[in-house]
Amino acid sequence: MNTLISVAIAPFGVGDELSAYVNDIIGVIEESGLTYKTTAMGTEIEGEWSDVMNTVQKAIQTLTDKGIRAYVSLNADIRPGHTNTIETKLQKLDHKLER
Repeated sequence: MNTLISVAIAPFGVGDELSAYVNDIIGVIEESGLTYKTTAMGTEIEGEWSDVMNTVQKAIQTLTDKGIRAYVSLNADIRPGHTNTIETKLQKLDHKLER
C-alpha cells in the first residue's frame, strides 16, 4: 500500500543547534532506500506503509537511544494503486498553475 508522509522529528532539551541530530535522522532515512525529500520544515518519505513507518521508527530511535526526548509531527496520504506521488502531486499542481 503506497504511502506518502510528511514528517518532522525534532529533539528536545539539547540546545538551539539541531543540525547534527537532524543529520543523523536524515542518514537513517537515506539508508532506507526510500524516496524522500527534505525541506526546511520536515521530510517527505514515500514507499510501502511498513517500510515508511519502520524508517520513521528508526529515525526517532536515533534520538531516544541517546535518552533524548523526540517530538514527532506526521501526516500521511495513503493512496492504493498510485506510486511516485511525491513527484506527480507537484507536477499536477505546476501544470494547473501553468509553470
